[in-house]
Amino acid sequence: MEEAKIYAEKLRNAYANRQAITPLREEIGIDDINFAYQIQQINTDLKLANGARITGKKIGLTSLAVQKQLGVDQPDFGILFNDMEVLNGLSVSMSKLMQPKAEAEIAFVLAQDLDGDLLTVVDILDAIDYCLPAIEIVGSRIANWDIKITDTVADNASASHYVLGHTPKTMDEFDVVNCVMKMHKNGELVSEGTGAACIGSPINALLWLANKMVEMGNPLEAGEVIFSGALGPMTNVVTGDKLSATFEGLGDVSINFED
Repeated sequence: MEEAKIYAEKLRNAYANRQAITPLREEIGIDDINFAYQIQQINTDLKLANGARITGKKIGLTSLAVQKQLGVDQPDFGILFNDMEVLNGLSVSMSKLMQPKAEAEIAFVLAQDLDGDLLTVVDILDAIDYCLPAIEIVGSRIANWDIKITDTVADNASASHYVLGHTPKTMDEFDVVNCVMKMHKNGELVSEGTGAACIGSPINALLWLANKMVEMGNPLEAGEVIFSGALGPMTNVVTGDKLSATFEGLGDVSINFED
């Protein structure tokens, strides 16, 4: 645990100083994913101790191509906090971000805890209250996004900020697998895809996360918002950019990036 604290502090300092660091895998390797989660947990506990509130979880590495690139066969997860939320249609200051990129996702809000053993798709569907259009802003404390699995896991799955749309829909009001997402930057189409891009379905990603959290002794809880993974390629963002994403049958969400 003492060793994990050293790496957790490196990541905190990187964010505090807005100075990216060399990949952690150069010291901790790429095989011990559990150790990387220990590092993540230390910084989660510190944020909670300083008054932050967990609002949900984010699932990363839901693209099979990205999994192959990083040499893994499963997604990863990070923690969402209340101070990561940016209000729909408003702006986020670039001073709060590090090497930001953005991707459009379907977010799910849970109506009940998912604390059973060997959870199934039916358990997941029963637990979903409603869905929202969403944009996730990812950021890396690792220089030049030079990451492998242990780098991003330790770095809270490269989480940064998030935006939620204001059009809640239940699962029977849109097609979660085949709905088309289109994301525009400054009016130009920069990303598109469907729910199927998320390991076949965002529900598959939620099932993985729910079982993973039970395994780790920290089950998903009612009221949490779950970002299920990108429906299309991420895009770089700079000062002055305006992003908007439209999800067929689900609605729109937007964010601006300012000084």
